[in-house]
Amino acid sequence: MSETSRAEVDDASFIERSRHDPEVFAEVFRRHAPDITRYVTRRLGDDAAEDVVAETFLAAFRQRDGYDLSRRNARPWLYGIATNLMRQHLRTEVRQLRLVERTGADPVTASFTERSDERLSAEASRRSLAGALAALPKGHRDALLLVAWGGLSYSETSEALGIRLGTVQSRVNRARKRLRRELGGINPMTTVSEESVHE
Repeated sequence: MSETSRAEVDDASFIERSRHDPEVFAEVFRRHAPDITRYVTRRLGDDAAEDVVAETFLAAFRQRDGYDLSRRNARPWLYGIATNLMRQHLRTEVRQLRLVERTGADPVTASFTERSDERLSAEASRRSLAGALAALPKGHRDALLLVAWGGLSYSETSEALGIRLGTVQSRVNRARKRLRRELGGINPMTTVSEESVHE
């Protein structure tokens, strides 16, 4: 890949250019808004997600001068901003998870499961999982869901949350063990990952 084409695909190059030409930042939004929207919608529901996603990209735009241009991929940075903003909606997130626990209706995946037997099975799994997720400590839930629903690597999750890699590994491991115990031995990452819609 040539330097020119590499520069065209890096988020960092668009962020750098947007410092002089603000409209270029729209490319960062175009690239990442759909994934961030799915992630936030899944955690908070449709109503709060729209505001959080808008606030995420507004904050990113305002902070773009401080972005570390050695980080070519802006995904961890954007997920970190979104996760910080979601802390203001902790009650909404727990309420959303309790709603999924009661109804089995996940706002992101509901339309993807069409066969009735698959839908019933998926709803039962979602209910149990949502209840168990709601009971996790916030830091453990953030780490687990950034990996499982956000599609971030452990390293990217570390960057997004501003915590050490070992802390991420520990939190995800503890969250998995707790969920496995709550779900009667079912591997929670299988359940969570199967429902991931990250592209």
